[in-house]
Amino acid sequence: MDGCSCSPVSKEHYKAGMLLSGVGDAMGYRNGLWEFNNSGPAIHKELQNLGGLKNICVKLPDWPVSDDTVLHLATAEALATGKEGEALLHEVALRYVKAMKDMDDRAPGNTCILGVSQLRPGTEGGYRVPYNPRSAGCGAAMRSMCIGLRYPNPEQLSSLVAVAVDTGRMTHNHPTGFLGAVAAALFTAYAVQRRPIMSWGLGLLEEACPVAKQYVQTAGYAVDETEKDWGYFTDKWKWYLDLRGLSSGTGPVVWPEPYGLAERDGAYKSFSLSGWAGSCGHDAPMIALDALLAAGSDWEELMSRAAFHGGDSDSTAVIACCCWGLLYGTRGVPKSNYSNLEYRDRLESTAKKLYALSH
Repeated sequence: MDGCSCSPVSKEHYKAGMLLSGVGDAMGYRNGLWEFNNSGPAIHKELQNLGGLKNICVKLPDWPVSDDTVLHLATAEALATGKEGEALLHEVALRYVKAMKDMDDRAPGNTCILGVSQLRPGTEGGYRVPYNPRSAGCGAAMRSMCIGLRYPNPEQLSSLVAVAVDTGRMTHNHPTGFLGAVAAALFTAYAVQRRPIMSWGLGLLEEACPVAKQYVQTAGYAVDETEKDWGYFTDKWKWYLDLRGLSSGTGPVVWPEPYGLAERDGAYKSFSLSGWAGSCGHDAPMIALDALLAAGSDWEELMSRAAFHGGDSDSTAVIACCCWGLLYGTRGVPKSNYSNLEYRDRLESTAKKLYALSH
């Protein structure tokens, strides 16, 4: 699919992006049952036993949002204040600290817990934590889509990258981790711009990553360690674009044949650093993009690929569904999937504020 036949972005698209990100999270998580299930075919069998996607009513107590949405809301609500620069970073740090009090049964990652425990919002440099060679996970990526809603225009790329890097580093001070935040934010900005999906990966490599590298050097914080570990993220993305025939940003997409549930589990595992698909900063947005490229405007197909696979399924779905909502709204999404979602009001209200700030 090359781009989409979407109408120009509206406030309703923003609301759908934020809302469906929460839906993807809640479904991919399934109260911990699916996020930690490493078999896509087994998840699809359980889905069938529930009566399929159309019959799922996403509401408490069975379908809570996970740590992904709680932290995404923290980022989004900080951005919605309209603050900029250091004031914004202290605001984000403060909201991350508060968000960690809302983590019962939401499975927050150890890296997020450690990073947030080191934040000191309100004190000088209190939004920075030490470099962490073990912080390559997807915790920064899964909460950064809203940055692309705040800074959606091509001329705002440097602001998008700066905020994604700085907020990503609050817990994931490692390039594989915080470049995941850049990717998630960039992809939502591209969705708002109605940029052809086939060009998103190349844009990440050629446009955003060099800006991020320059920003890290200019910021002068943990520069040597970051540069030493930089290559993995960009090398793996080059490999993925070659694999899918997207190195020139135009396609057509090259898909394996067959590419069913079991094959996707295998492919997603091959994207990963550790064997847990979607659990790192490079491969959570990569699986999200893979799903978006294949699904087009088909919600069920998107969920099959982004939310119901063996791996970190809530983190891949939270990114993919935010982009999909920005592209297509809630068209074709069963109302039962979103009408009673936990934190729906907060997600939609923040979306409206971000839309106002971006226009």
